[in-house]
Amino acid sequence: MSRNTTNTSSAACVKPSSFSQFKTLVRKDIQQELASFDMLTSMGIYAVLIIVVYGTSLANTLLQKELMPLIAGLFWSLIVFSSLLGLGRSFYREQERGALSGILLVPMDRSIIYAAKVCTNVIFIACVEVIIAPLFFFFFMTLIPLSSVLYAVLVPLLLGTLGMAGVGVMLATITCDAQGREVILAVLFIPLIYPLLYCCVTASAAVCTGGAEWFEPWLLGVGLSLVYDVIMLGVCWILFEYVVSN
Repeated sequence: MSRNTTNTSSAACVKPSSFSQFKTLVRKDIQQELASFDMLTSMGIYAVLIIVVYGTSLANTLLQKELMPLIAGLFWSLIVFSSLLGLGRSFYREQERGALSGILLVPMDRSIIYAAKVCTNVIFIACVEVIIAPLFFFFFMTLIPLSSVLYAVLVPLLLGTLGMAGVGVMLATITCDAQGREVILAVLFIPLIYPLLYCCVTASAAVCTGGAEWFEPWLLGVGLSLVYDVIMLGVCWILFEYVVSN
């Protein structure tokens, strides 16, 4: 009888795997967002309002053909500023309810928390992109045959979203206790992602403007974006434990 009790207690104390902890944290963030839709609603409404401002400002001043060199920059500025709203709230619920301290007491690798936050922010930003990309295309990009180069649009979009989420989560962790954290986050975020933004705009602009030699600048932009993501995500992964512990 005592042997069975010992086996039962030892089985109950088995530490969950890192992947199980990661899934639990991701599921928690998604369930919290689905219960309120605060982040997705604010990001979506803000993005739609920016598209309306773009449309009313540029519709009567430039022809659509003249807009082609500017389309990529407008689209990425829309994504960056919309993402800032979500990234600024990455640790808002945990800070508000004191849950972050409880999570840090759990015996787990701190990098798992970082990976889970990056994953959930990528999902939330991608959900907003699914909404705003068709609207943006309808207003500004109807002259571009995207069906033949859809992969060329999606690849820099994926790399840019991943890089912004990775850097943004780290900066949101650093500024979560600061007064005026939204302003501080924006001041730190924009300079750090400028190289990624430049590369993604270069790749997207090559697709929008077309031409016989669009593939070479697109490949350069995608390659540099990939290098940026690998370096910055690696650095943030290593430094996250130090940042969140202090």
